[in-house]
Amino acid sequence: MINEIVKLVTPKNLEIFFQDEQYNENLVIVRPTYLSICAADQRYYQGRRKKEILDKKLPLALIHEAVGQVIYDAKHEYKVGEKVVLIPNTPVEEDEIIKENYLRSSKFRSSSADGFMQSAVYIRRDRLIPIRKIRENVGSLLELCSVSINAIENFIIKSHKRRNTIGVWGCGNMGYITSLMLKSYFPDSKIVVLGTRTEKLNYFSFADELKLINEIEDDFRIDHAFECVGGPKSADAINQIIDYINPEGSISLMGVSEEPVDINTRMVLEKGITLLGNSRSGYDDFEKAVELIQDEQLQEYLGNIISEEIEINQLNDINIAFDSDLNNDFKTVMKWNL
Repeated sequence: MINEIVKLVTPKNLEIFFQDEQYNENLVIVRPTYLSICAADQRYYQGRRKKEILDKKLPLALIHEAVGQVIYDAKHEYKVGEKVVLIPNTPVEEDEIIKENYLRSSKFRSSSADGFMQSAVYIRRDRLIPIRKIRENVGSLLELCSVSINAIENFIIKSHKRRNTIGVWGCGNMGYITSLMLKSYFPDSKIVVLGTRTEKLNYFSFADELKLINEIEDDFRIDHAFECVGGPKSADAINQIIDYINPEGSISLMGVSEEPVDINTRMVLEKGITLLGNSRSGYDDFEKAVELIQDEQLQEYLGNIISEEIEINQLNDINIAFDSDLNNDFKTVMKWNL
């Protein structure tokens, strides 16, 4: 069967490729309906990755945050028209210790495998979860929710249990969703969000306290922290956390940086701080995210950070969406009609 796949050929240059797909009963055919643009997709689209990386990976279909509707399932485990979230991580082996999203052999859509900008996705049935009670545009944010849940589950296992105050650095998409998930997991903990822009912090109405990073009191202390800044400013965020965290606290690192980051390791040693690395997510994280986000209140909170929803009817609409996303405070969602 011939499938249409939209691939990034060179930065900002998209083309439609026609691909002959081989179907077997272990696959389900899904039509994407809503796709969300991630910062990682933007880095590819804008050409902000190193040239050797772009040369190696392009052409590539972007987007790893998506929901869709089932077109065909030979085993009839999924009904035609059933709404599902698509899981971008695709493991090829199992390990009794290492999670699927950290196995070096796993493929990840829109990075080491084509993403979801396709007319139909031929996907393994174990990479789908039904989302019957979740609105599709909000469902496109489930991948980001699952990434936060992966980090929180890691935090639960590896950090100490004094969690009176948890700080979240970053007032963007990751900071918003992580602090929202933390409040759901730990309703009795004080969740403090720290950022650089008051107008963005005002969206965090569910948090217990909001602070600008240049107005932190000298006696402010946290038990643990989640760093959701990334990029060139991640060093500043991590070092500020090190200053304010209590001894033996943990710092969950979630922000991606293209360059090495300088941090104050002397104080990491003196305070006995634990640094926890977190990236991507797996089936179990998606399962927990779907269960949580069935709650109507959480869906309302997530809907608040959909800055713009753009209908994709032709190739140029994708360019418009990516360019528009650069000016949006939070998420840009594409209603996929191609």
